[in-house]
Amino acid sequence: MTVSSFHPPQRTLMGPGPSDVNPRILEAMSRPTIGHLDPVFVSMMDQTKSMLQDAFLTKNELTMPVSAPGSAGMETCFVNLVEPGDTVIVCQNGVFGGRMKENVERCGATPIMIQDEWGSPVDPAKLEDALKAHPEASTVAFVHAETSTGAISDAETLVKLAHDHDCLAIVDAVTSLGGSPLKVDEWSIDAIYSGTQKCLSCTPGISPVSFSEAAIERIKNRKTAVQSWFMDLNLVMAYWGAGAQRAYHHTAPINALYAFHESLVILHEEGIENAWARHDRNHQAFKAGIEAMGLGFFVDEAYRLPQLNAVTLPEGIDEAAVRSALLNKYNLEIGGGLGPMAGKIWRIGLMGHASNETNVLMCLGALDAVLTDMGAKIDSGKAVGAAMKAFG
Repeated sequence: MTVSSFHPPQRTLMGPGPSDVNPRILEAMSRPTIGHLDPVFVSMMDQTKSMLQDAFLTKNELTMPVSAPGSAGMETCFVNLVEPGDTVIVCQNGVFGGRMKENVERCGATPIMIQDEWGSPVDPAKLEDALKAHPEASTVAFVHAETSTGAISDAETLVKLAHDHDCLAIVDAVTSLGGSPLKVDEWSIDAIYSGTQKCLSCTPGISPVSFSEAAIERIKNRKTAVQSWFMDLNLVMAYWGAGAQRAYHHTAPINALYAFHESLVILHEEGIENAWARHDRNHQAFKAGIEAMGLGFFVDEAYRLPQLNAVTLPEGIDEAAVRSALLNKYNLEIGGGLGPMAGKIWRIGLMGHASNETNVLMCLGALDAVLTDMGAKIDSGKAVGAAMKAFG
């Protein structure tokens, strides 16, 4: 085997994640590594925590980045808030609700599943029925923005229902943070986790989380030890918690945290509401182009994520062949469907740094060209013009 340095091609990432990384973030990662307990690094940690609170729109003291990808943020929430013998109501309308179920089971608890059609939001009426049928439930878990389908659910209503029945609410915001309205304090979310590689346009490997006072009280009053030493927030609070003296817990991913800090600086400069508006504006132009081409969307417009577009296929077209052509001819990556949606939709991301006018027009033009070359039944040559008109 010949060993040499790895030099990846320059791609435009418009799949379900990771998204394109802002060059400022890549530069931040290349800065000199210092110790994770260095006073200068601790100062950066404090800034990171403050900016993350702003991004989540929360004053929660226990708001921090977990030193691992979004899946570890999910597990951090479950292993700290769920104990053996608990009952947890899990809402599933896509792949990631299923992963919540697995976390509940691994915690030794019983999941009560609420199933909604893929591409639909979580139905609050079904949640209310389940809460009434299971008064022993202590926790409700749901995905705010389901990456597998591009559907968004009404987090505020679902959290209120949980609280009305004395449950805490765990929320997956991996795809919504920085891209769709998300208001942790206003909606009284108890535990939330996200990822850096979606609308924050950072490299994968960090999971932002935040916990309410009610969640912290449950963690402090557990009857059993948290099954994960690394994710035990009773220990991590000494490193990231309020007034913490940064007691050693683990060696933080220093350069990855430089990158995360820079991504939050970029978000701060733009303003969170401006970021939401940008994602929506680019989605509307992309939508105009897709519809002008004669294609449609899998999710009803009222529940559609602007940053993750589930586009339906023209008749007789091999979706994987289209993705392969886009990658090989245009260095453009889009995603395919998961689970029952495999082979039926494309998942096209307009997330973070990749959510811009240039990418919208380039993606529409490339998709139009590939489909036309394959003989697809589309209205060729109309998509880019329609999107440009929508941009004004």
